[in-house]
Amino acid sequence: MELDISVEDPWPAGAWPDLADRAVAALTEVAPELANPRFSVSLLFTSDEEVHALNREWRERDKPTNVLSFPMLERDDLLALDEDGPPELLGDVALAHETCAREAAEKGVSLEDHAVHLIVHGLLHLAGYDHELGEAEAVEMEALETKALALIGVADPYGDRDYT
Repeated sequence: MELDISVEDPWPAGAWPDLADRAVAALTEVAPELANPRFSVSLLFTSDEEVHALNREWRERDKPTNVLSFPMLERDDLLALDEDGPPELLGDVALAHETCAREAAEKGVSLEDHAVHLIVHGLLHLAGYDHELGEAEAVEMEALETKALALIGVADPYGDRDYT
């Protein structure tokens, strides 16, 4: 998967592209459908103001949120896509700095650990996973997130479920 990463203010200087690459590498271990080398994803580290505007325009929710995902492929098309061919845009993911930083502080985790969790979460949405469809879907998605994060040394962000 190729990532097109943009880091805007107010995100602090950091190794955000390296963090995103680690997230992708771990995620493709637990969700191999994302390992197609044709996939391209736009990843935007931006402000609450920008995510609020995107959320209002595209999801009709008038508030900021921690991460937004905009899939470009249906899950069936993603699964059927051959590995040979031109790049294919899987979708866009945007992270809101102020919300991410506030949530990280509330959880007592680093901004980096929370951001990598949200990158994994957002990429799973691009692959067609959706925790809002019901409890079974939420458990499945959280298990994949937890397993991917464990591969890069990030603690279970949910902490209250057993995914073994």
